Amino acid sequence: MKRRALLGLAALAGSALRAAPPADGGWPQADLLLLGEQHDARAHQHLSERVTTELARQGRLAALALEMAERGRSTAGLPRDADEAAARAALDWQEAGWPWAAYGPIAMAAVRAGVPVHGANLPRAAMRESMGDAALDAAVPAPVYRRLRDDVRDGHCGLLPDERLPAMTRIQIARDRAMAEVLRGLATPGRIALLVCGVNHADATRGVPLHLIGSGLVLRTVRLGAGAAMDERTPGFDETWATPPLPAKDHCAELKQRLDGPKA
Repeated sequence: MKRRALLGLAALAGSALRAAPPADGGWPQADLLLLGEQHDARAHQHLSERVTTELARQGRLAALALEMAERGRSTAGLPRDADEAAARAALDWQEAGWPWAAYGPIAMAAVRAGVPVHGANLPRAAMRESMGDAALDAAVPAPVYRRLRDDVRDGHCGLLPDERLPAMTRIQIARDRAMAEVLRGLATPGRIALLVCGVNHADATRGVPLHLIGSGLVLRTVRLGAGAAMDERTPGFDETWATPPLPAKDHCAELKQRLDGPKA
């Protein structure tokens, strides 16, 4: 990449891009680029849109993959002037889980550039089978499995019965593996396949990159960190891009309130 093109990417991201690109001007020299976001941080979706736009402008974006749509769904074949309704239909977009207002601009930036958008997540229909697939327990090293299990427990605020932890952990592993398989298929020599996903999925110590070991593909992982320090480095990521902190929110209190239901 030319140095001015590299600086163009930084300029597009504005003050939200805090981690400096490599001094050799080669960022990103990779087959796959994983952007790990916090789903309720709109600044992260704005950054993903800008990266998509800039890489497409440079002619370097082979494909955009999204955790927010299921594997097997794609905008491939849509014309550049396709409207948002056509893109949503092609991706079988599920608004209840992923607001199109947040992610549609990312997808449409690729569509407008003639770059296909692919769903990368495990299809819902495959989740039940994954829950019962004990072979998934050994698909990651034992310490990683334990960490993922603890993540599931913490993510459910300790409210999930212990007997359900293995099944839910298998879903997480199967989702990472599904996204890795999609990226393998999208890798294109000399160009970049971009994955936008949750931060844990992009983490090289426990997520999608583990399932690409031995592929021969060069990965670059970026953590989009709400409230991260400018010089913060996180294991599992090549870079951290800091965005403004989010208002404090007690997700566990909200979950408990939903489970308890309305008060009489």
